Amino acid sequence: MSLINNINKAFDHRIRLGIMSILMVNDHADFKMLKELLEITDGNLASHAKALEKEAYILVEKQFIGRKPNTRYAATKLGRAAFKKHIEALEKLIGK
Repeated sequence: MSLINNINKAFDHRIRLGIMSILMVNDHADFKMLKELLEITDGNLASHAKALEKEAYILVEKQFIGRKPNTRYAATKLGRAAFKKHIEALEKLIGK
């Protein structure tokens, strides 16, 4: 099997790569945290998070804290495995 086969198109955008990277080292992250760390707009974050959610790579939990809505994200078991495989393929590709 070719290394290219293990490179996952779901992670081919820097924002999705960033979201997954943050979620791999944190149990969860909320919308505000991701937005600030990645320095992106609300719409950008929402659309890329939706793409990862559609693949079942992240779990999205919406709740209210006081009267304020809060959206929290976490990587799923499937998402963690897929991302690890993707990173390993990239490392092999660059000869690390």
